[in-house]
Amino acid sequence: MSEDVWLSDDQQRAWVRFISVVERLPGVLDTQLQHDADLTHFDYFTLAMLSEAPNRTLRMTELAAVTNASLPRLSHVVSRLEKRGFIERTPCPGDRRATNAQLTDSGWEKVGATAPGHVGTVRDYVIDPLDEQDVADLHRIMGKILGKLDPENRLRVQR
Repeated sequence: MSEDVWLSDDQQRAWVRFISVVERLPGVLDTQLQHDADLTHFDYFTLAMLSEAPNRTLRMTELAAVTNASLPRLSHVVSRLEKRGFIERTPCPGDRRATNAQLTDSGWEKVGATAPGHVGTVRDYVIDPLDEQDVADLHRIMGKILGKLDPENRLRVQR
C-alpha cells in the first residue's frame, strides 16, 4: 500500500479532534434541550427552520432538505411535534400531492422560549472559545467540507 494513503501526523491529530467534536457536541446540545425544553436537538432544529420560513411554512420535502433529514425520519419527528401542537400539516395549495408543515402559534412560542438557552449552549461550547478569526475560519472550513458532502447544495446552508 502506498505511503500517501495514510494521514500525516498533523492530519491525524486534526481528524481525531474533529471526530471528538462531532461525537460529543450532539450530546451536549441534546442534553440542554431535553432538560430545558423537552426537545431533542433535531426537534428544535425542525421548529427553528420553520420559524425562519415565509409564513412559518415549508413543504415537507424542503423541510427535509434544510434539516438534512430523510422524509421518513422527518415525518416521524413532525408527527411527534404535531401531537404536541407545535406543527400542523396541511395540503400544499399549489400541488395536491405535496404536504406543507407549518409552525403553529404554540410552536412559535416554544421556539422563542427555547432559543435563549440553546444559543447560550452554542455560545458556551462553540462560539465563545473562539476569537473572530477562528469563527471566520470555522465558517470557511465548514463551507469547504459541506461543499464536498453536499455539492448540489440540497441542505441550503451554503448561502
